[in-house]
Amino acid sequence: MSDFVKAEDVLVNQNASSREEVLRAISQKAVELGVTKDADATYDAFMAREKMGETGMTDGFAVPHAKSSVIDQAAVIVYKNSTPLDWPSFDGKPVDVAISLLVPDGEAGTTHIKLLSKTAVLLMRDQFKALVRGTDDPQAIADAINAGIDEE
Repeated sequence: MSDFVKAEDVLVNQNASSREEVLRAISQKAVELGVTKDADATYDAFMAREKMGETGMTDGFAVPHAKSSVIDQAAVIVYKNSTPLDWPSFDGKPVDVAISLLVPDGEAGTTHIKLLSKTAVLLMRDQFKALVRGTDDPQAIADAINAGIDEE
């Protein structure tokens, strides 16, 4: 199994009070992880995508994504909030788990599409959603996402 998503890419027991706060925290974490050098521009990329339409999926999960020239390497950062937040979603329900995709501009048509489609498939699986909801073990969440990314 690949280790594209590492335990340090998974933030659990978080206490954000808004979607914007979640996306700011993810953007800051991306700087810490070396994914980008510019948290503000990364946040702006997330917000530009949010303005295009819902990134909230169903059952409390969202897949925010940022494509930008300031992103140096593709990454997935998971943010698990302690309480559900207002977040435009397909089912109109609040969101407490964000599986964010960060992609360099040059990989927008390849890596981005692959990560987005693999994440969408995972979110159709009750077993995956139950695992993410049922644990605060960052490694277990990272392993579950990596298993989904690795599937052919």
